[in-house]
Amino acid sequence: MPAALLSQGYTLRAETEDDTPVAFRLYASTREEELAQIPGWSAEQKLAFVSQQFQAQRTHYRNFIPNCEYRLIERDGVPVGRLYLEERVTQVHITDIVLLPEERGKGAGTLILKALIEFAHARGKGLGIFVEKFNPALHLYRRLGFLEIDDGEVYLEMDCPAEGAQPAVS
Repeated sequence: MPAALLSQGYTLRAETEDDTPVAFRLYASTREEELAQIPGWSAEQKLAFVSQQFQAQRTHYRNFIPNCEYRLIERDGVPVGRLYLEERVTQVHITDIVLLPEERGKGAGTLILKALIEFAHARGKGLGIFVEKFNPALHLYRRLGFLEIDDGEVYLEMDCPAEGAQPAVS
């Protein structure tokens, strides 16, 4: 964790099964805007949908990304985000990164991404991520040097290659 984040009270720790309610809250925060645009669904229907999607994502990650490291981002000991990373042969891949809405736009995401870029590049690897095309953080990834390497229907695959290296190929 970069000194700039530590000085602001941020730390990383392993996510455990006891953290499932926190992980759910973090996941649900990423779906709030989307669900607000669905007319006619009750709060109970939205909760049921988000719960099902959370479980599906969690099951998928654990079954198909066996080398993923699951971390919570804490500020002053309180979980405010999550960071799921997988180290691959030629790339460190961000499986998921989420900050609670009240933590967004304060610079923590930028500092975390810069630290991850440094971590990956020190290993001679790029830093990769899939980003939804409507994600407000897309401009941040571009500003930090991420390049689009594949344009899917919903996601852009992006890579911040190590100096002198070609971007990873999808």
